[in-house]
Amino acid sequence: MTSTQFANITVDGDGAVAVITLNRPSVLNALNAQLLGELSLALFELERHADVRAIVLTGSGEKAFAAGADIGELNALASAVEGADKARTGQALTLQIEKMRTPVIAAINGFALGGGCELAMACDFRIASENAKFGQPEVNLGLIPGYGGSQRTTRLLGRGAAMYLCLTGEIIDANEALRIGLVQKVVPLADLLGEAKRLANVIAAKAPLAIASCKRAIANGEHLPLAEALEIEALEFGTLTNTADFKEGTSAFLEKRKPTWKNV
Repeated sequence: MTSTQFANITVDGDGAVAVITLNRPSVLNALNAQLLGELSLALFELERHADVRAIVLTGSGEKAFAAGADIGELNALASAVEGADKARTGQALTLQIEKMRTPVIAAINGFALGGGCELAMACDFRIASENAKFGQPEVNLGLIPGYGGSQRTTRLLGRGAAMYLCLTGEIIDANEALRIGLVQKVVPLADLLGEAKRLANVIAAKAPLAIASCKRAIANGEHLPLAEALEIEALEFGTLTNTADFKEGTSAFLEKRKPTWKNV
């Protein structure tokens, strides 16, 4: 799966599904610089493995996915340049997640605040436990969200919801997060990882080229005028019709058998 040993995360394999666990439970999995670097490296290594077709990202323990950035590191920032660089580091990680061919599912087990919420929003979709809590409380620290929160909340939830979360710093529960579209499903905590793995395996069983193409079509067309976005869809569709997996998928359907994907 990955040969690198990490201090702040764990990486486990389950067939075509990899599970990355943020593992700083004593500080509610706060995102320090070392953890961010390890997570970026782990994602890079998993992306290189063709056998890994879906990734679940979760937190250790029952209290937190990630309670936010490491406040001690933030407090040590000595200049506006250092602050901007800190934000860009977190933004680079969230962009890395969004651009991966491999789908990443966030399984949110407890607090996902500040940087934790921003990390979850960069994933392709989000499942929450019933005890999960979400928020962008950076204004309480004299800051704004720095890892993409001011922008992704707007794109995912709309301007009003983004203003509400970022200006008030209020924390919302899992049901409210489901209502506004921040998460796609809420399940009991005991079922969270199992449900995330189930959905990851559903995705992993599909044609991998089609999954990657679907991610690109959605991401690249999201903010374009409809006519331009439809052209992206048409080009991705056309490219897939020239693949061996397309021929295999359609043949398997006609022959009433399970397809065998070759990723070509």
